[in-house]
Amino acid sequence: MDVDEVMPAIEESEELPPAPEAFIPGTHVLGKDEILEPDDSVYIMRHSMNVTWPCLSFDVLRDSLGDERQRYPATAYLVAGTQADQASKNELSVFKMSSLHRTQKDGDDSDSDEEDDDALDEDAILEFRSVPHHGGVNRVRAQPLPPASPLPPASQPYFTATWADNGKVHIWDIRPLIESLDVPGYSWDKSRTNKPAFTINSHGRAEGFAMDWASSGNANPSSLRLLTGDVHSKIYLTTTTPSGFNALSQPFTSHTSSVEDLQWSPSEPTVFASCSADCSVQIWDVRSKGRRSVAGIEPAHESDVNVISWNRSTSYLLLSGGDEGGIKVWDLRNVQKKGTTVLPSPVASFKWHTAPITSIEWHPTEDSIFAASGADDQVTLWDLGVEPDDDEMGTSMNDTPDGARDIPPQLLFVHQGQKDVKEVHWHPQIPGAVLSTALDGFNIFKTISV
Repeated sequence: MDVDEVMPAIEESEELPPAPEAFIPGTHVLGKDEILEPDDSVYIMRHSMNVTWPCLSFDVLRDSLGDERQRYPATAYLVAGTQADQASKNELSVFKMSSLHRTQKDGDDSDSDEEDDDALDEDAILEFRSVPHHGGVNRVRAQPLPPASPLPPASQPYFTATWADNGKVHIWDIRPLIESLDVPGYSWDKSRTNKPAFTINSHGRAEGFAMDWASSGNANPSSLRLLTGDVHSKIYLTTTTPSGFNALSQPFTSHTSSVEDLQWSPSEPTVFASCSADCSVQIWDVRSKGRRSVAGIEPAHESDVNVISWNRSTSYLLLSGGDEGGIKVWDLRNVQKKGTTVLPSPVASFKWHTAPITSIEWHPTEDSIFAASGADDQVTLWDLGVEPDDDEMGTSMNDTPDGARDIPPQLLFVHQGQKDVKEVHWHPQIPGAVLSTALDGFNIFKTISV
């Protein structure tokens, strides 16, 4: 008997598998056994890297590999501090991320003429050098180096400041650690790296998170200024002289609660901004007597103002991110001096994030673009230059399907997949590249949107 007479022919199903659906936070909820899968067609590069201990804060380090880099595989350097389970286990680490290849997409023609190192689908390499750091690191900031300037030679310092959770601010020379990552067999003087070059004790035992460097425009270490703010509402200034660092003893005191973030003005060397858990943003001039702010936005948000960023290209624009999840853009030309009762209105305001904003940063060269991160596990990219176009959309921007969220047209991209994102930075030498740190390590990515 022929088998075909017993077994009916199996018809191939013409049904296609369901098309993947974009996960929109606030509209969709992950099911019990569901996980998010990245859509690599929208990433030019995407890598994730795990570390031994989570890092609350990091900063991107300048390197000598050139500006405006477009080629892959890419390399990036950063400095970060740990949050270990015991104070004695903490470290300050310099990381080198290399073999950051372009993302391979489904359907890429492997026989194309453009086959080169760009398209290799290899794992990235993460190397690091560490020095002991007593206490958890609340925030890390590296000294600014002038745009287009190379890394200082190994004999010169490259300073990084750390805000420790025991109330001390340490300044470290990390230049030998970078050299060790680049030069095989290089041994560095541990007396230079394993102890701080300077420690600021002005804050007593009050810990803090707010910190920002400024430079007079060259790589000379004696041109540096460092601001630090603590949970007891005080801000201190540390300056440099040819003989070293000088911590000034008189604090700036206009806030009434914890100082959360600080930003030097990119255009006026004596002016800086601060934000606080007292819901305000304050503007200061270090020359003003009495160490009081000269202008302010009170209140700037309905709850704690967690982070601010001052636009490097359009120096009257300031971003702020609040504990309520709101993001606001301020025109500082509208901010009145102290003593006036007129409260400025933000020139733009967004309520997309559903949890506190943890980090915010303007793009280093595109004055309308910024990145933000939130405790809702999102990293978002925005462009203020985008305006709604009802004709192109075919519908009003206000018409949204039942149960869906209204997506702001300025929201370019939502990056997900990390847990408890703490900080986000643009890479100043790789246009459009974004780095983020979270409970589960670092991400570095570049999207088709920026």
